[in-house]
Amino acid sequence: MTASPLSTRLKALIEADGPLTVARYMQEALLHPEHGYYATREPFGVAGDFITAPEISQVFGELIGLWCAAVWQQTGSPSKIALVEFGPGRGTLMADALRAARIVPGFRDAIEVHLVEASPRLRALQRETLPDIEVSWHDTAETLPNHPSLILGNEFFDALPIRQLIHRDGVWRERCIAWDNESGALSWSEIPAPAELIRLIPSALAPVEGDTFEICEDGRTVAEQIARHIAHCGGAGLFLDYGHGKSAFGDTFQALRSHQYADLLDNPGTADLTAHVDFNALLDSAASGGCICFGTVTQGQFLSALGIEARVETLVGKASPAQKATIRSGARRLIEPAEMGTLFKAVAIAAPGVDALPGFGPPRDRSLRETGVFSG
Repeated sequence: MTASPLSTRLKALIEADGPLTVARYMQEALLHPEHGYYATREPFGVAGDFITAPEISQVFGELIGLWCAAVWQQTGSPSKIALVEFGPGRGTLMADALRAARIVPGFRDAIEVHLVEASPRLRALQRETLPDIEVSWHDTAETLPNHPSLILGNEFFDALPIRQLIHRDGVWRERCIAWDNESGALSWSEIPAPAELIRLIPSALAPVEGDTFEICEDGRTVAEQIARHIAHCGGAGLFLDYGHGKSAFGDTFQALRSHQYADLLDNPGTADLTAHVDFNALLDSAASGGCICFGTVTQGQFLSALGIEARVETLVGKASPAQKATIRSGARRLIEPAEMGTLFKAVAIAAPGVDALPGFGPPRDRSLRETGVFSG
């Protein structure tokens, strides 16, 4: 197993405080200011480690921009509205959404652009992508302006740190990372699971030996913060990510390097670390924050409902033969079940009083949410 500059720090942390939770390991590997993944890598695109939907096709961001415009109209076309993106990457989605926003009279003039991004390096990339746009950056949701907001997040929640619980011999234990002195490398270990984490496992789930349950505490906190903001100020939120609509057992923690899966403990700080989003838990938290919740629907269903096929045909009509193939293949990748269409999901939240949102059916039933096993 390969060491990295971060390995020395992780070894010292383990020797001082004991095994690291998966969440602490993710925080260090992704966000360490000197040796963390986001401080040292260009993760996006063909030359990076992964590619996201906005980079695959401009249609993705355009449709989301039009979704925002429709919701703005639906909520009374306020004269000032914050268009907020969490985890904006290079800024590609925001650029495409703003271009589409100009189609709807009055909408672009009402928009204030806010990006929630803690990384100075990624902020610089976003500035390059949005050179002529007035942007306000934020480290967290706590400093967002107190007026109606449309809040977006594409592949944001999957990168937030998780805790992993494993069912062993009839009890829950927590999966952690230790240091193996014999091999001189990081290794997996387990410790007794904290009671406060065990209480977060839905009672409807019946574990068997070896079952894993993942808990994203930061995701639950951020979802509730966003919901409280929207419930208080008005507006809506839209989040797309890969994951499961129903809380379930499963080990989804993964590392990605150069578009290939990698060993989770190998060369920490040099690979992207993610886990599938538990949309059930995310929407539970948003409901606790006072919002009406919608979804889940698959990304394919959502983009099809917004008219992706019609938009593709419009672009194709103005394109060269080579461009036509690229446009169509990009759209297929976004919506086909064997590609991103089914694994990726969409959910939305809105301030009380909003009873419908484009691309979604009726609001999520409170009685289903309380069971902890909603499967929409």
